Amino acid sequence: LVFILDFNSFVTRTNTCGELRSAHVGQKVTLYGWIQYQRQGLFLVLRDFQGLTQVVIPQDEAHSHVKQLLSNAPVESVVRVTGIVSPRPPGQENLKMPTGDIEVKAETAEILNSCKKLPFEIKDFIKKSEALRMQYRYLDLRSFQLQYNLRLRSRIVMRMREYLCNLHGFVDVETPTLFKRTPGGAKEFLVPSREAGKFYSLPQSPQQFKQLLMVGGLDRYFQVARCYRDEGSRPDRQPEFTQIDIEMSFVDQAGIQRLIEGLLQYSWPEERGCITTPFPSMTYEEALADYGTDKPDTRFGMKIMDISDFLRRSDIQFVQNALSYPRGTVKAICIPQGVRYLKNKDLESLKASAKSQFNQEIMEIICRPDGSLKCLLTKFLGEKQQSELIRALNMQVDDVVLLAAGEHKRVCSALGSLRLASADILEAAGLVLRDPATFHFLWVVDFPLFLPKEENPTELESAHHPFTAPHPSDTSLLYSDPTKVRSQHYDLVLNGSEVGGGSIRIHSAEQQRFVLEKVLKEDSEVLSHLLEALEFGAPPHGGIALGLDRLISLIVDAPSIRDVIAFPKSFRGRDLMGNAPDYVTPEELEPYHIQVSWPLAEKEAKQN
Repeated sequence: LVFILDFNSFVTRTNTCGELRSAHVGQKVTLYGWIQYQRQGLFLVLRDFQGLTQVVIPQDEAHSHVKQLLSNAPVESVVRVTGIVSPRPPGQENLKMPTGDIEVKAETAEILNSCKKLPFEIKDFIKKSEALRMQYRYLDLRSFQLQYNLRLRSRIVMRMREYLCNLHGFVDVETPTLFKRTPGGAKEFLVPSREAGKFYSLPQSPQQFKQLLMVGGLDRYFQVARCYRDEGSRPDRQPEFTQIDIEMSFVDQAGIQRLIEGLLQYSWPEERGCITTPFPSMTYEEALADYGTDKPDTRFGMKIMDISDFLRRSDIQFVQNALSYPRGTVKAICIPQGVRYLKNKDLESLKASAKSQFNQEIMEIICRPDGSLKCLLTKFLGEKQQSELIRALNMQVDDVVLLAAGEHKRVCSALGSLRLASADILEAAGLVLRDPATFHFLWVVDFPLFLPKEENPTELESAHHPFTAPHPSDTSLLYSDPTKVRSQHYDLVLNGSEVGGGSIRIHSAEQQRFVLEKVLKEDSEVLSHLLEALEFGAPPHGGIALGLDRLISLIVDAPSIRDVIAFPKSFRGRDLMGNAPDYVTPEELEPYHIQVSWPLAEKEAKQN
């Protein structure tokens, strides 16, 4: 079905400011909008959500009141204009405006609301601080870019609903926002109740509910879900965000992957080109070894190279020390034409970041114009070995190689971080490595099911969440050596950002209880309702959640996810427009049996 959008139904305008063309010449129209610009009492540009129209201000005596009204109205005032559509005088057409062939000669006008002095100009090219933009978000929303972002978001979500509900029989179910604490995972927001000492939690995802819907026989569930995480001050994260949440019964990993590929292909905006399916796939171990991260940006090369075998034969002490460790390795990345683009301070900064973030030493190797190497290693390598090293690293003149030796995961993570930082430096110098108009989707699979806890490496935590099923081939290891178990978890990565994650779930109560109690050492009582549900004939099931905010921000190449959310929170999780969170009085807290214990400095500030 092809629908023709009628933007003028139910309202008193005849047309929008973006739709008038030469075919409308001679028609009498009524437009409503904001004054974008006014010039010397001769004409003004009227703007609404769809575009711009030039309005000619009448100069004759009979319309003097219209002239006075429109000439004196401040920019961004809301007006109604009625007039006749006319062709622009020859030579005065504006090819950059869709309505540039016509203008409207005003006959009557009304100022519906005058605008006071603005805190900033409503123009995309005007630089304004993000704090100011968020304080006056309702003004910022008038900008072309934010209007485009939010309308595109709406369009994509509508297409996703069509694909899931109309074509594939999914049921759109709203799940509760007030629930209880979930073990593991991100920190949750607490909501006090009127029962002393009892609190609700805002769910970080509808995970348990969607599994319970499968136990309830709904077969296919979908929701545009609001989720909440109390993650504090994390860049480009929001305390409340939106997921496209999906769960299916009787499905395997391949089925979920094909569904998501079809969903994205169906909802993908035409103006962003086509996306090719199926998406390539890579194991977690391959991603770490080649890119140093579980969310590789595959738009550019500079992959990590393993030169352990080549250097194993050398007499270099630090190399031999590194290789003597379990999973010891020597790896490198090659920065093409690095000599031309990396200054000494850049190299020092890269090495310092590897040291501070990963406690990893980095050595640079430079290929001189005569083909020789500039490096501390050269005194340990003969001429033949140097030539072999150049071949092993595939080095060209003026390339710079960053080399790291040590434990496999740390070396890979450090080089993966340096690969992205080097790309930033090369792009700042004018090279295009990561074209934002190119979209590289990638499935990352075979994650470990458990990881050692950072604060106590002898204890394990879920790599994703405790409901993820083990890989069928590794089920027996769950009971003998859980650290070696791979999971049936899968992440969807787009241009180096994780845009989705899901898994096949544990549907056996016995296995779920074992994971919670014996492996994770969690109190399974908190999840007694889910464990009991799994005992009542739970079907095999699995699902996924797509991060809608992140996905849309990548599609429109927004600098931040805040640019695709109508009313986002600041970096510190504050609403700068409404000044939330805010204080409440002791009287308001009383029904919840809560008293605030004020830090002294804050108490004094409040009293003053």
